[in-house]
Amino acid sequence: MERALYAEELAKTDGLLQRLDPRIKLIGILALVIVSAMAHRLWVIGAVFAVAVSMAVMSRVSLGILAKRVWVAILLFTGVIALPAPFIVPGREVLRLPLLDWPVTAQGLASACYLVARVETAATLSVLLILCTPWSHVLKALRVLKVPVVFVVILGMTYRYILLLLQTAHDMFESRRSRMVGKLEGPERRRVAASSAGVLMSKSLQLSGEVYSAMLSRGFRGEVYVLDDFQTSTIDWIMLAVFVVLASGGFYFGR
Repeated sequence: MERALYAEELAKTDGLLQRLDPRIKLIGILALVIVSAMAHRLWVIGAVFAVAVSMAVMSRVSLGILAKRVWVAILLFTGVIALPAPFIVPGREVLRLPLLDWPVTAQGLASACYLVARVETAATLSVLLILCTPWSHVLKALRVLKVPVVFVVILGMTYRYILLLLQTAHDMFESRRSRMVGKLEGPERRRVAASSAGVLMSKSLQLSGEVYSAMLSRGFRGEVYVLDDFQTSTIDWIMLAVFVVLASGGFYFGR
């Protein structure tokens, strides 16, 4: 909930990405993500990553926040996946692991570096889009680009009600803790946790039915409307041209 609040507050600041039309941001960042995923040269991926960091600085996004929430987490997660590559990908042997005597290949190291670099870059760009754009505007931009309405509605409802269910779970545990004296034994704590999970699931199912009925009674027919209208200014067209140039250069040099 704290992270969601931080994102909403950051989206209201006067930064580079915050001033852009959400449609321009979505198209430009998506193009850069595709470039980073398809590039066959590490320096091209590094250049796209540098562009992402530059946009973060100009959009007043804390690099410390990006490091803690994105870079370190992605490095650990992707690193575990990429770890076997230097040993199992065939190719030219560059060294042998001490004690285990496992061969390390140049092709395997390159594959691991490509995987980590691509995921780090794509995740950074995606997080920048979310941090610098109100969630409702992201959803509307997706609909403008003809993303299926079912996908957009699911995203919107998930974002809204996962916070509500989190608050409900917090209230349940606080209520139970206020009625307890002393500490419970291990088996009893597990029984309480399991019963609380069941109650929360029951509440979520009941809530989903009530919310859907309320939506239908208010005229919902599958489409979600946002009152804010997007307006494209001169700076938006300039940034769109910049995104096109960067993406084209990335495609050309990353072949």
